Amino acid sequence: MKKQHIGVFVEQRGGVLHNVGLELIGKARELADISKGTVSVFLLGRDISALSDDLIALGADTVLLADSPLLEPYRLLSYTSVLAQACQTYHLDILLFGATRMGIELAPRLAARLKTGLSAHCIDLRLDSQGRLLQVVPGWGGGVVATILCPHCRPQMATVMPGVMKKLTPTKRSGECIMLPVKEDLHTSGPKVLEVHIEEPKEMPLEVADVVVAGGWGIGDRKGWVLLEDLATLLCGAVGATRPPVDEGWVPESRMIGQSGKTVKPRLYIGVGISGMSHHVVGMDESDCIVAVNTDPNAAIFEVSDVAVVGDYREILPPLIEEIRKRLPEGRIDTCEPPQ
Repeated sequence: MKKQHIGVFVEQRGGVLHNVGLELIGKARELADISKGTVSVFLLGRDISALSDDLIALGADTVLLADSPLLEPYRLLSYTSVLAQACQTYHLDILLFGATRMGIELAPRLAARLKTGLSAHCIDLRLDSQGRLLQVVPGWGGGVVATILCPHCRPQMATVMPGVMKKLTPTKRSGECIMLPVKEDLHTSGPKVLEVHIEEPKEMPLEVADVVVAGGWGIGDRKGWVLLEDLATLLCGAVGATRPPVDEGWVPESRMIGQSGKTVKPRLYIGVGISGMSHHVVGMDESDCIVAVNTDPNAAIFEVSDVAVVGDYREILPPLIEEIRKRLPEGRIDTCEPPQ
């Protein structure tokens, strides 16, 4: 097997590393060890050199660092230019991005610049006997899982959903930090950022919730969705959804779970009116306990469930909610600690 030089783009905002990049370092380390290759991490921004040691401790052999005022805040063309030049210099075999808003904008632009392919929203990455990257994605409406191979062009590029891979435990390791050149004319090309407005989430983020109550097309209407919101509130959890409720406007896109949404791993996942297609299941199947409610006894969601409840949620949820309320002081929540 040919040694693989694997690159990982690690996103940072305000000096804070995004978790998906750290997860990808763990996967890159695994693949590099199999091929006896190396892992290089790209880190771009301003005043971020102190983060290099953290990346090496998590599995990087080399940190390719571009530290310049011209790279803060993020701009697509500036980042593409720096990364393209670095890729041509260091001859990567594989390059991985997180499927964040930044990643899904930056990765395809860079792939076009490098004249190579890109697989989006991968759920697994493996190497074949020749060291080529096998990129696993749910496809064709979620009915199958496809394995994609880029046989000729390099680097082989892929984006991976946050939460799919596992971050390694930091260890004491040695590595190298290499400064990447940043051209002074970067600020003259492309749009200029006039203002950055950061909006704090109004609801509990799905990624950190211990309890997730998710609904699908089977909920039927916005009125039925209120039951899910009530249940999630009582359990101090977050509300998630498949794509149809998002398309109907019952919940914002930030609540979507699955291949084109978020990946969650709560202690308790309650899925209501969800059929269980693979493009949704890949976003929640590592939950500790999965409870599914569906009128169809043959629903695919039951195949990954720990508890299967066959019935109409309109008959099941109201008494469940009432029973939970009885266990709360005066039927209300003062502190977000789920009732026993």
